[in-house]
Amino acid sequence: QMHLVESGGGLVQPGGSLKLSCVASGWTKDPYNIAWFRQAPGREREGVSCISNSGGSTYYADSVKGRFAISRDNVKNTVYLQMNSLKPEDTAVYYCATVWFCSGYRDPDYWGQGTQVTVSS
Repeated sequence: QMHLVESGGGLVQPGGSLKLSCVASGWTKDPYNIAWFRQAPGREREGVSCISNSGGSTYYADSVKGRFAISRDNVKNTVYLQMNSLKPEDTAVYYCATVWFCSGYRDPDYWGQGTQVTVSS
């Protein structure tokens, strides 16, 4: 069974940076597409970024485009989300999940436990 663990969240001032990691174990097939989601209090969960199983295709929500960068290292079974120029509205719990389709963040399957990102002065 797949097991995903996020890390790297924390408290950062506006304009700062964080790098999140998602370590996957229990692969039973070729590496899955991996997406980052986030959910803030009172808001719906939204897809933030996604990377294809090979790493050849990446996707970003308009709200983070140009500020966030997703990457993966399949040898380490790890997906990263580099977050720069952070804004208070980026505050949320960030989750990684396997998805069958990056387009539309379709059919999430396995989820991590989440890591809190707080952007505040």
